[in-house]
Amino acid sequence: MPSRKGLEQSPVTVGVVLARGEAPPEGLDLIAEVTEIELADDAPTLRRVLDKVEVLLVWDFRTDLLGGSWPSASPLRWIHAASVGVDAVLVDHVVDSEIVVTNTRGVFERPIAEYVLALILAFAKDLPATLELQREQRWVHRETQMIQGRRAVVLGAGGVARALVPLLRAAGMEVDVVGRTARDNDPDFGRVVSTADVDALLVHADFVVLALPLTDETRGYLDERRLALLDPGARIVNVGRGALIDEDALLAALECRAIAGAALDVFAVEPLPPEHPFWAMEQAIVSPHMSGDRFGWERAVVEGFAENLRRWLAGEELLNRVDKRLMLR
Repeated sequence: MPSRKGLEQSPVTVGVVLARGEAPPEGLDLIAEVTEIELADDAPTLRRVLDKVEVLLVWDFRTDLLGGSWPSASPLRWIHAASVGVDAVLVDHVVDSEIVVTNTRGVFERPIAEYVLALILAFAKDLPATLELQREQRWVHRETQMIQGRRAVVLGAGGVARALVPLLRAAGMEVDVVGRTARDNDPDFGRVVSTADVDALLVHADFVVLALPLTDETRGYLDERRLALLDPGARIVNVGRGALIDEDALLAALECRAIAGAALDVFAVEPLPPEHPFWAMEQAIVSPHMSGDRFGWERAVVEGFAENLRRWLAGEELLNRVDKRLMLR
């Protein structure tokens, strides 16, 4: 694999891709002694930076700056995504090159799992209505649901699912896991159902959790046809990527009460435009892509990148290396 072994005497040039106007992440001091850091938050700056960087830390996982910048990226040898998802960095030039791609696993999975459990409980216990009634100073007694014995279908068999499924089962839920390939002996899940065979599970789902990677195969995975399979009492929780769901079809299903609700932490367009109907829907819980962002996450991400940078300088195998071709399927 590409490395810098034997060149440790000269600082490595690291580019950091930020959102427009975003401050540099906390913790870059951890790599300051062995790097020269170049920041980029717009396309012209990124093209200039890519003329000289060997390593790119993509901090903004929503970036659309990369596609038009690669012709100048000849020195680039390694990209690290400060997220679990790598869809933003898998542009054609990267996929077709020898550039190594790594991601950030091990930081966000447990917080996301706890967030999903909280959303499921919020729906079952009608917490949004309780908070609204409190603001209105109205005493309205209601009955609520239990989650024990309810069925959750988790779409995705990666790290988020491995953190989530034990929480849901500990709470008494029945859980089905859907992954790229079917298997019966997964050490964490037991049975895994193929994404091609999900329809029979959706019919009986009380909660559907989306934690799939965004690929050509999974874009629009929960479409109008699959939404129509759900029971009117079913709820959706999306902590993967917004484009996993046909948002127009979801909006229609919520408006006509074909499903009971949706908790959405991710959207096809982020930030969610202020005029979007999701904001005002009583059946929807909207959050700003924050499910994995527990206190201290920025430094934890940089610490993981710093360890991988040490490995790269020493010619050692990198952690969390991504199979670029597999992620496109």
